[in-house]
Amino acid sequence: MADSKGQVSRREFLRDSAVAGAGLAAFGGLTPARVLGANDRIRVALLGAGERGSYVMSLFAAHPDVEVVAVCDVYEPHRTKAASSFAAASAQASTDYRQVLDRKDVDAVLIASPDHWHKTMLIDAVHAGKDAYCEKPIMHSIPEGLEMVNAVKGSGRVVQCGMQQRSWPHWILGKQLVDDGTLGTLTFVHTYWYQNYLDQAGWMATHPVDASQLDWKSWLGNAPDQPLTEEKFYHWRFFWDFGGGILTDLLTHWIDVIQWYMDQPVPMTATTTGDLYLMKWQCPDTITTAYEYPNNSIVTFTGALSSSIDDGGIVFRGSKATLKIDRSHLAVYPEGVRWQPGTNSPEPEVYARSEHDGTIDHVANFLDCVRSRKTPNAGIEKGFEAARASWLGNIALKRGLKTAWNASQNEVSS
Repeated sequence: MADSKGQVSRREFLRDSAVAGAGLAAFGGLTPARVLGANDRIRVALLGAGERGSYVMSLFAAHPDVEVVAVCDVYEPHRTKAASSFAAASAQASTDYRQVLDRKDVDAVLIASPDHWHKTMLIDAVHAGKDAYCEKPIMHSIPEGLEMVNAVKGSGRVVQCGMQQRSWPHWILGKQLVDDGTLGTLTFVHTYWYQNYLDQAGWMATHPVDASQLDWKSWLGNAPDQPLTEEKFYHWRFFWDFGGGILTDLLTHWIDVIQWYMDQPVPMTATTTGDLYLMKWQCPDTITTAYEYPNNSIVTFTGALSSSIDDGGIVFRGSKATLKIDRSHLAVYPEGVRWQPGTNSPEPEVYARSEHDGTIDHVANFLDCVRSRKTPNAGIEKGFEAARASWLGNIALKRGLKTAWNASQNEVSS
């Protein structure tokens, strides 16, 4: 993590490294994985059975060559609901993910825990010989991400990060259009994501947390001890001990696409402003970040939690054309063409509509790679690069300064 001024603490990095090393020793180092035959089913376990984890696991379960063998969560209602949802007679419910990793009948895990658990679970999983699909952002700090990348590289395990745009057909088309020069010279990209959380207090009132069925101490893990509140349990993404707010929760998806399209893995600088205007949380509910990239381009992001109109998307403005893309469609608007009456743009010269959730394709890509041992579409390095940019934005927010990234040292410049 960064300190109150946004500086990355080397002491914390070394401390976390020691903790990770102790955890790996407990597993006895690398464990050989089962070699899958053509007719073998891939046996998958869920670590974190909240809303997102249960949904993604349902996509795994839809594959005839997948068997859900275990569900792990420290909240009994989530655990029980998920275990019954996948209708697998052999699926066992557990409160301790380490017990799941010890099982010989688990080939891969889906990690959908809160962010502050990702590093420990992923490193332990790959050193237990398990492949892993890890929801984004992969890490809770930049030093954590470096540890994760190094652990995966030395493990021989297949790891997919949950940035499903990289497997989604119309997003792949967008990358092809940028590479083909359809947009011309790109110097400015604007991205945004808007959601409405104003009704969440009412929703929580009808969905109280049953503290008697929650192991809060285990849920906290390495986070500081603190009282349980429903806001922290349901909206952990917006508390610094567990998540990173709008930037890590939402921007990570879009900055990954931007860095992918522009072949730029890391920004040079980040400048962020934001604050809490609406919520009783810690991370800003309204935020703006600007990044400078080495190819003479600027990326801006705006996020707010008071309105859902427009949802999220990206606009790439090029000298020849503008690409507007989101999870529902892609459209390319050419320069030098008469605008349509009553609008500020011409008819799009390329238009594609999405037919389904790209997470379906992303899960399929991961399962293919589990069998082939190829690198998946969103491997650990890509997951790190995207989350690094989001955390750089958060460090700039905490410092209150334009913040530069030292690529040669892989750290924030002083």
